[in-house]
Amino acid sequence: VELKHGRICQLAFLGQIVTRNGIHLSGPIDKAGDSFDSFPNGIAAVIGPDSIPTAGLLQIIAFVGFLELGVMKDVLGTAEFPGDFRNGFIDFGWDSFDEETKLSKSAIELNNG
Repeated sequence: VELKHGRICQLAFLGQIVTRNGIHLSGPIDKAGDSFDSFPNGIAAVIGPDSIPTAGLLQIIAFVGFLELGVMKDVLGTAEFPGDFRNGFIDFGWDSFDEETKLSKSAIELNNG
């Protein structure tokens, strides 16, 4: 759980940096034609007069719940360490590392989380 929360915090921080620099997804966010950059950054995107509509917020919460319950877990039971959610799909060379490198990279992630 600690690793997962650390990863979420890192992504949230990165999201803040990216959107506050004016980088947004292109195209409309809804069928009304509102663009992604028409909504404010930060907490104002959730609460306030120009916030994301409630239905959109509920979709985000449902998607995160789906990821939490169905995807971000060790489905196959083959995890090498806590937080190993590869499930046989993504490797990025992890299996080619020696044990010392794996231990070092795991420690780096724990320290950054």
